[in-house]
Amino acid sequence: MAAGDYVYGIHTGERESDMKSRILVIEDNEQNLYLVKFILEKNGYEVCEARDGREGIEMAEKIKPDLILLDIQLPVMDGYAVARTLRTKPDLATVPIVAVTSYAMAGDREKTIAAGCNGYIEKPINPDTFMQQVEQQLCLRADGGEGK
Repeated sequence: MAAGDYVYGIHTGERESDMKSRILVIEDNEQNLYLVKFILEKNGYEVCEARDGREGIEMAEKIKPDLILLDIQLPVMDGYAVARTLRTKPDLATVPIVAVTSYAMAGDREKTIAAGCNGYIEKPINPDTFMQQVEQQLCLRADGGEGK
């Protein structure tokens, strides 16, 4: 049965174009996680979460997300180490990783890119532009490009 088919005369309502992406959020701060998850879910995305770097890597390997939003200041393993590790995993090497961090000093963006991140969003996030930034990264992946 193809997505969007009728089952017993009832439209299933699911078409591939209706399916939203799965996004892994690796964030240890409850308030930041709540806000990001709320915005993403409100826009129809499936959100999975991890609270530290090691858990984030394990979750990414398990669920194979379409995008990873990665805090840099994490317990157990910082975001730079997480990004470098994810880039060594063949199944995850092309998954966009976007650093979502309060690090905003000169050179911080470049450091995240050098670690393997494709993009950079400063905290506090702006709810008015956050989805545009997220969807830009998802579109770049779909087009086979990189969001640097």
